[in-house]
Amino acid sequence: MSEQPQQSADRTDDTRQDGDDGRRDDEAVSQFVERFASQLVDAGMQRMSARVFACLLASDSGVLTSAELGERLQVSPAAVSGAIRYLAQVDMVSREREPGSRRDRYRVHSDQWYEAMARRDNMLTRWEGTLREGVESLGENSPAGRRMGETLVFFEFLQEELAGLLQRWREHRDQLRAEFESAGR
Repeated sequence: MSEQPQQSADRTDDTRQDGDDGRRDDEAVSQFVERFASQLVDAGMQRMSARVFACLLASDSGVLTSAELGERLQVSPAAVSGAIRYLAQVDMVSREREPGSRRDRYRVHSDQWYEAMARRDNMLTRWEGTLREGVESLGENSPAGRRMGETLVFFEFLQEELAGLLQRWREHRDQLRAEFESAGR
């Protein structure tokens, strides 16, 4: 009995803070979660991981327990556990201990997309090294070597642009946050 009312209270607090009248349409939120999750699946994410991620993203706190995720998504704890394992592995969520409890909470961070793109920068660096080896082993004047070389130049270009883009985003984000705070929100 003590655990159930707390979950309901947490959920109510989490969904109460949107809109001018302080109310949120739970059905509209659920539809958004499913629609966004579907788009993440189309981009290559696992279905349950996409649903869990979208659900966390749509919560005001950005933090939910496995039980809360299961309740909102109408899925089993095992389904949530598998999704969380994947999301934690790719650094899209973090696991933390609920204070005074043995239960874990799962958090999506405000800078999630920035961090994901910054990790892409590291991946591009690794790909560039491997592609250089490919060009050398194939011969830069062979058809395969030229194709590999063009791929390498594309990734180098992308990495250069990504670094500038991430810097411009940090500046823009900081300005938005300052404006938000000065408005007293």
